[in-house]
Amino acid sequence: MSTAWDLKRQLKNAINAHDLQRVLDCYSPDAVYVAPSGIAEGHEEIAWHYEQYFKGFPDFHATAWLELAECAIPAVTEWTYTGTHTGPFLLPDGHVIERTGHRITVRASCAAHIEDGKIITHREYYDQLELYSQLGFGLTELNPASA
Repeated sequence: MSTAWDLKRQLKNAINAHDLQRVLDCYSPDAVYVAPSGIAEGHEEIAWHYEQYFKGFPDFHATAWLELAECAIPAVTEWTYTGTHTGPFLLPDGHVIERTGHRITVRASCAAHIEDGKIITHREYYDQLELYSQLGFGLTELNPASA
């Protein structure tokens, strides 16, 4: 039986290979994935979530630079995500950002709860403004009448 850290490393390797089946093999069938872009429940929705990143950033790569080894429940990792935006990328509001060609480097962290050798909940945290500003977008002023 693998440890939580073995499973997290299997997930990282599957993500970096853009192998959706191997990614899903790390999750229980009813797992819940929570990210700044939304919540995915079950294999179908989790696969869809990862597909959005793999389509938008065909060279998407996750590098773990800190694993809290003393903490296996939840298994907490800090990452750096890199990639080049060369495909369509779906935003949480439903808009699609077409290819910008911009390179991204985004800091992230996650906490995964694991039972019986599978991830049951996975919470991913990253600064969406950091990502969007690297894609060439910024904040816009809200219309005071609609705020």
